[in-house]
Amino acid sequence: MSTPSVTAFFDEATFTVTYVVADPDSAHAAIVDPVLDYDPASGRTSTASADKAADFVSDNGLNVDWILETHVHADHLSAAPYLREKLGGKVAIGRHVAAVQETFKSVFDIEDLATDGSQFDHLFEDGDEFRVGSIAGSVIATPGHTPACVTYVIGDAAFVGDTLFMPDFGTARTDFPGGDAGMLYDSIQRIFSLPDDTRLFMCHDYKAPGRDEFAWQTSVAEQRKSNIHINQSVSRDEFVAMREGRDAELGMPKLILPSIQVNVRAGQLPDAAANGVRYLKIPLNAL
Repeated sequence: MSTPSVTAFFDEATFTVTYVVADPDSAHAAIVDPVLDYDPASGRTSTASADKAADFVSDNGLNVDWILETHVHADHLSAAPYLREKLGGKVAIGRHVAAVQETFKSVFDIEDLATDGSQFDHLFEDGDEFRVGSIAGSVIATPGHTPACVTYVIGDAAFVGDTLFMPDFGTARTDFPGGDAGMLYDSIQRIFSLPDDTRLFMCHDYKAPGRDEFAWQTSVAEQRKSNIHINQSVSRDEFVAMREGRDAELGMPKLILPSIQVNVRAGQLPDAAANGVRYLKIPLNAL
């Protein structure tokens, strides 16, 4: 199996990892889950995090084929449009993004939001194949955290989004609209069916208690053996009971309100009002 080079850019403000995945033989690359910096206190955006990945691409003479979103993120704004304009490539996500758009169109009263995923350049179906240079890629639908979650397998590397965290931290919440703990269990079993030595790359890390350093790479074998929520000895019923119990105690992500309404638009910010200023909406008592 081909081995792409994977370079991680960790944004500690959102605990998010952006990846540049490159084919060493052809210098073609994909970017996974890029972050647009956002300060909720001032409402200011910045491309500082995205520029780190962009500079790496430019410095290494890489050609970007894809900008891949694992799902509609609720914890950071996407920098996909900015990077597409700067570097090229197609912005892609799973086709069930339409269900997420349908849900949040009414929450945020976005009258002009098309709910067919057409804001993205490409919508992936479960089982679809693609390429990063000479390296074969494939798509596994992994819903549960959200209906639109997908895992991208590129050579011997898989990018799992929020489906899994590091083994000492566990698994994703399933209490967002369209989330489902049983579905998440089934999705994780699909990831666990990949070869043992498949490298797994997390979208986030929160530095589990007792661990001093952030980490975001593990393997199928390590997850199957050691994940504190869903190792090989945990049944589906046990997992669902655990996950639903934990979810009932969780607060909302800090950036969910700005993130969702931007990310359902494929990362595009709202159009400017008549005064030239762009505005985000804060629904009161709606979530």
